Amino acid sequence: MEHQKYTILIVDDHPIFCYGMTELINKEKDLMVSGSIDNLKEAQKVLRTSPPDMLIVDISLKDGCGLDIIRVSQEIQPKIPTLVLSMYDESLYAERAFLAGAMGYVMKQEAVSSVVRAIQEIRRGNIYASAKIKDKIFKRLISPNASVKGASPLSELTARELEVFRLMGKGYSSKEISEQLHLSIKTIGTHRENIKTKLHIKHYAELIQAAVHWSQKIEL
Repeated sequence: MEHQKYTILIVDDHPIFCYGMTELINKEKDLMVSGSIDNLKEAQKVLRTSPPDMLIVDISLKDGCGLDIIRVSQEIQPKIPTLVLSMYDESLYAERAFLAGAMGYVMKQEAVSSVVRAIQEIRRGNIYASAKIKDKIFKRLISPNASVKGASPLSELTARELEVFRLMGKGYSSKEISEQLHLSIKTIGTHRENIKTKLHIKHYAELIQAAVHWSQKIEL
């Protein structure tokens, strides 16, 4: 009798990546990709109607942020674990992902073997993260007020501020950002001012330039 496979739903807006990841996972005899989705709205629908055993989520999506998917999943299906698989720097996003409820974080630049290993570790109920991130989180636990040596100024931003900064870098206007994040334009303006303060930027044009420069570095 054939054992039922462990199903995985991929939430990512890069079709070629989804195809490659599906091929990789489906080669494992006990794993199967049940589908791939590129937006938050559809992911919520699937979580309610035909939930998988695990989610693989990217940080950047068409209609929002992967961190929001994690939070929504925790509300709808709290027993379903999430692995974040993203091109975004783990030093900025991994800790935020774990706080949102993720069980693992792997950067897309890592070897494909890391992805399968992460899936199997999370499936067993373990947390999966690089040694660098585990060390960072441990240091923060024992010295919560200590600054991390060599940390990017962006690490000072809250998860929402970082998301606003990311969308600014992708060319979204304040109105478009407010619609995507379901926040008022006034709130977006407040986030923008906080970002300027934390990054020691005086002018709006300089902030946009910094956001675009960071976004282009990520996309390379």
